[in-house]
This record gives sequence, C-alpha cells and structure tokens, in this order.
Amino acid sequence: MDNIRLNARELRKNMTDQERKLWAILKNKSFYGYKFRRQYPIGNYIVDFICCSKKIVIEIDGGQHNSSENIEYDKQRTCYLEGQGYKVLRFWNNDINDNISGVYKKLQQEFKVADI
Repeated sequence: MDNIRLNARELRKNMTDQERKLWAILKNKSFYGYKFRRQYPIGNYIVDFICCSKKIVIEIDGGQHNSSENIEYDKQRTCYLEGQGYKVLRFWNNDINDNISGVYKKLQQEFKVADI
C-alpha cells in the first residue's frame, strides 16, 4: 500500500473532535442519502470528506491554516481539487464547534436539499 493510502488510514483512525462531529452527520448516508467518504486520497492530497457523486469536498480547518505558508498551500490544494472537477467547501473548527446548524444549512444549500 502506498504512503498516501497509509496516511489516509491513519487519519481515519485519529480524527479530530470536529471531524467526528461532522462525520456523525454525514456517515451511513444520513445526510439526504448521499454517500460520503472520510480522509480520502485525491492525487497527492487527502481530503477530510468527499461526496463522490456530487464531486464535493469538505475540509475542516484549524487555526494552523491561518499562517501565510498554510494559506498558500491551501490555495494550491484547492486549485488542484477544482482542476479535478471538485467543489471545495471549507469550514473552521469553531464553525463546527459553535455553529453546527449553520454548517448544516450551508451543506443543504450546496447539495440543494432542505428539511421537509
């Protein structure tokens, strides 16, 4: 197994609290029947969550993403993913911690679904 897949496996075993919180909403097709994968390799990158059928990637960013170096890295990463046909949605850790209903509403908008 190559390094990227091994790294993805390790990341799945060691999810952050925020990843666990969002995964609880997305797993087992519980978000409007859409199938999501977590810590999924695309090229040389591992994305936090992906819905392959909608080509939507969800990234959860912590404070370390605020450094100028990481901002540039994230831009390159997003450009690559968009070049592969994916839409990238980014949420901050505090969005997940403090406003999960807002995150859920944003996902509903992006997936063009609404509560019945």
